[in-house]
Amino acid sequence: MEEFTSGRKRLVLAALCATMFMAMLDNVIVNNALPRIGQQLHAGVSGLQWVVEGYSLVYAALLLTGGTLGDRYGRKRIFLIGLALFTAGSAAAALSGSIGPLIAARMLQGLGAALLTPGSLSILRHVFTDEKERARAVGLWSGVSALGLAIGPVLGGPMVDAFGWASVFWINVPIGAAGLLLGVRALPEFAGRARRVDLPGQLLSVLGFGALVYALIEGPARSWTDTRVLALAAAAAVALPAFVAVELRTTDPMLDLHLFRDPVLGGAAVSGFMISFGMFGASFFLPLLMQDVMGWTPSSAGLAGLPMTAMIVVAAPLSGILTTRCGPRIPLVTGLTLCAVALGGLSLYGGHARYPEYLWVLLAMGIGMGMTFTPVSVTVMKRVPLAQAGMASATLNMLREIGGVVGVAALGAVLTSRLAATLDRSLDRLDVSPGTRRGIADSVAGAGAGRTQALPAPVHDAVNTAFIEGLHLALRCGGAAMATAAVIVAVLLRSASGRATAPAGEPAQQDEPAYP
Repeated sequence: MEEFTSGRKRLVLAALCATMFMAMLDNVIVNNALPRIGQQLHAGVSGLQWVVEGYSLVYAALLLTGGTLGDRYGRKRIFLIGLALFTAGSAAAALSGSIGPLIAARMLQGLGAALLTPGSLSILRHVFTDEKERARAVGLWSGVSALGLAIGPVLGGPMVDAFGWASVFWINVPIGAAGLLLGVRALPEFAGRARRVDLPGQLLSVLGFGALVYALIEGPARSWTDTRVLALAAAAAVALPAFVAVELRTTDPMLDLHLFRDPVLGGAAVSGFMISFGMFGASFFLPLLMQDVMGWTPSSAGLAGLPMTAMIVVAAPLSGILTTRCGPRIPLVTGLTLCAVALGGLSLYGGHARYPEYLWVLLAMGIGMGMTFTPVSVTVMKRVPLAQAGMASATLNMLREIGGVVGVAALGAVLTSRLAATLDRSLDRLDVSPGTRRGIADSVAGAGAGRTQALPAPVHDAVNTAFIEGLHLALRCGGAAMATAAVIVAVLLRSASGRATAPAGEPAQQDEPAYP
């Protein structure tokens, strides 16, 4: 095995941390630019959802394939190809002049992120062979990833104000170029076990999740009885069960579903999925509320998230200590419960609420998110054999991304449906003609609430009121889903703890994997 000097190890770690920070940052930094993108590119809620979903959907769907390609063709090579594609996609997004090319560029970014992410952990495990040294490296790598998610909203607002929405994509280009130069020089190449590409599973996963998300996003705009929406919903209903059946039967699956026979891993997977479901959905709509309804600038909306970011930074290491001492059950259940309370609490405030009134919501949300990051990673490292740690890590990352995709799509569907119904009743009371009513609905759903400023004051107020009602319902649905997840995780980890308890005088085996 190749020996690495301490200096080269630091270079490898720096390259991997920088690229993972960039990939995670891109997940959320674009949110504060969405209102400005909607105004300048004439895109509404549906189009803006695809700006977010285009990245996350491709990333989630191809993440396991990225790991398989790295095993077959070399982790360094696939990592660098992914980084180059991500950097090129960032430049293409910044140069986009309409919503279609922007969504396509975001999908290219997602492809690049899917190729580089699995290789990061594999390279770390190869370079850092000492167990304690590896634990510190993986901890730093995970911490930098969480930091990218945490500071994205704070950084995005001031950048949009100062340099325009394209700056949230241009920031990736110098980081990506530096990462490529450093990676070519420092990253090692090593052979993994030969694996075939699970083509049927890949095609079914892309078809199933793509059709599901499309139906959820376009259903409220086109109507749920639209032929295209119904056809894609039916395709998802067929493709996703078929994907599960294929993965259970194949000898070398891209997603080893037997991992989830272990209830502890199942609880970690539920936690990762649901945190992304609720928090990505909320982080998508809050900038729209603050900027389009409350009239905040992007900088103000971004800085408003500082308390939440601070709590994530504080809670993440504390949850690691708590997990080491008490296991993952307490921090995971606590984190999910706090996030559920925060989403429900946020639904109590309208467009005229003052920031100090709902500051507690941001603090609770940050603590809840921070409590869940480390326990999920620690659980994977402890419960999965070394040979399958990469697949398990990629699987949980995929579930996190899919949770975010489904969260934005499902909560967006709830918001848009309630908004349309409420707005229709309000316009009926205002005695607005059917033709004008259709134009207003198109302005909101197809071009964004921020472009309704020119409407008469009563109509503009009706639009804002409808948006807030839809947002409140979406937040309550997200909070209810996360509260349900907290109960499920508590039951799963409690039953697992009971089975892991050894008889008196015998050592507990709680760190051993509980699946074949």
